[in-house]
Amino acid sequence: MATAAPSAAARIAVVTGASSGIGAATARRLAEAGYRVVLTARRKDRIEALAEQLTAAGHSATAYPLDVTDRAAVDEFATAFRTVGVLVNNAGGALGADPVATGDPEQWRTMYETNVLGTLNVTQALLPKLDASGDGTVVVVSSTAGHATYEGGAGYVAAKHAEHVLAETLRLEIVGRPVRVIEIAPGMVRTEEFALTRFGGDEEKAAKVYQGVAEPLTADDVADTITWAVTRPSHVNIDLLVVRPRAQASNTKVHRES
Repeated sequence: MATAAPSAAARIAVVTGASSGIGAATARRLAEAGYRVVLTARRKDRIEALAEQLTAAGHSATAYPLDVTDRAAVDEFATAFRTVGVLVNNAGGALGADPVATGDPEQWRTMYETNVLGTLNVTQALLPKLDASGDGTVVVVSSTAGHATYEGGAGYVAAKHAEHVLAETLRLEIVGRPVRVIEIAPGMVRTEEFALTRFGGDEEKAAKVYQGVAEPLTADDVADTITWAVTRPSHVNIDLLVVRPRAQASNTKVHRES
């Protein structure tokens, strides 16, 4: 018989990149599920406002400004906890859509540092705390870009492939310990910032990503998926869950209405 997991109310869930989009939506969902949520991101005002909203609604939420690429800051952050029940590695993002021949190495470097090294930093720092909980869960929010390539996406695809491999390898290395490793790989998700950031604030280019797609995924769709995976019984591990809108059959096959 499986051992009963500690109640959500007694457990801490750390969410990185919680200032907007999938991260913010996931923090809300986990708080509603009863977790004590710790919101981290670089934008202090955003996470503090969200923590106040969640607290006002009767949930437990704390904001902690953090740059996941700053290892010293991440290590300092980790000292605040004795145990952690859930870590959602969501911080990341895409920059540019240039072909390999003309891609900006600085954009590639930034994407690698944020998506891969950021995930590595926080996971390494909190893994002992997840172990100590006796029932920990690491979630890596990757992307369908981590499983198939597309033209103009090599820098982001490379970073997300690395993040996928990080999750897959970690699962192999810690099997037998009381920590699950879950990878959630979303496809086309329309959030307020992802495409806009990718195209340097160019609203026209950002809008074209979703043009003609009746219902892309929302941040809340992905947050719901993450929360479902996290709240499965302790012996159930959702190794990899790919979630796309119905209109998207692959990274390069999307139904667009005229």
